[in-house]
Amino acid sequence: MKIETVRELIYYAYANLAMAHTAVDRKQEKYEKFNYMIRAKLFKGLREGKMSIRSIFDDEKIKLTTGTVCNYCGSEMKLTLDHIFPQKLGGQDNAENLVFACKSCNSSKGKKDLMQWMSERGKFLPLSVIRRYLKLVYVYCEEKELLDKEIIELNGLTLPFRTEFIPIEYPNPNELVMSIND
Repeated sequence: MKIETVRELIYYAYANLAMAHTAVDRKQEKYEKFNYMIRAKLFKGLREGKMSIRSIFDDEKIKLTTGTVCNYCGSEMKLTLDHIFPQKLGGQDNAENLVFACKSCNSSKGKKDLMQWMSERGKFLPLSVIRRYLKLVYVYCEEKELLDKEIIELNGLTLPFRTEFIPIEYPNPNELVMSIND
């Protein structure tokens, strides 16, 4: 399948996240036909406008239940607030863009794209953090009228995320966690 627009990229990433989510939720060792069917149905539904990306409100509820732990590593020590989208790159200073992070993770991430940082560390973040990230990417692109642009048109723009790091592939489900409390 060829992904050309930013909208398609986000939808495909979100559908793959749903596939990973169902596999982790079912405690599967590997992806099965059912998981791929979830991905295909969601991707098609998103593209046809019959389904939509859920609101960030759902993630806010999860954030409240995770308590005061680093959303990236689970540490309870030396917590700070981290902007998922760095302010220096246009990230907003609002609740949707903030998560708890220990000083170590926060300073390590710095002003990098969250998924770039994840890739450099070689560790997959909890799926709840990735879901929140994808929703922020979607909202940002919707507000800036970037969703129907070709992906290559975003090259050279200063954005709070990098399209090349938007996760479209996930490791085996047994290597993933839903949230830091899992």
